[in-house]
Amino acid sequence: MRIAVPKNNSEYRGFTPSFLTGFTLVEIMIVVAIVTVLVSLAVPGIMRSRVNANEGAALANLRTINNGCQLYHINNDTFPYDLSDLIEPASNPPYIDPALATGQKQGYEFVYSLDSLDHFIINANPLFSGLLKSRYFYTDESGVVRANAGSPAGPDDETVK
Repeated sequence: MRIAVPKNNSEYRGFTPSFLTGFTLVEIMIVVAIVTVLVSLAVPGIMRSRVNANEGAALANLRTINNGCQLYHINNDTFPYDLSDLIEPASNPPYIDPALATGQKQGYEFVYSLDSLDHFIINANPLFSGLLKSRYFYTDESGVVRANAGSPAGPDDETVK
């Protein structure tokens, strides 16, 4: 079957054949290019906001663990041996959330170390640092939180306010 193609627009007489409607390849490529540019500008900002939210949650969780350790020390005259001590015994309310006692929450791993009966340290290390560098955090029984951008934080790093 042959389709007759009119030579000029006057032969259409008020209708447009379906094979002449739609976008050209150039128009589609321009739209795709614009969308790609917009996405490339938006995605890093969205990812950075997620990193900032995880860092804020890590700081709050560090303070929660530190407060739990202080309360444990008041009741037992020693700091807990590990994070699981902060959720026992089951008959009393736990010092911290049991999900936090597992050591991982909201993109961070919490590493608790008891150095002596009166000294502990807690490191919060990002599980995935990726392209957007997450900060590492450190605190001890003093309650001061410190941060480092490149490697696990320690007692000599910058204080977080």
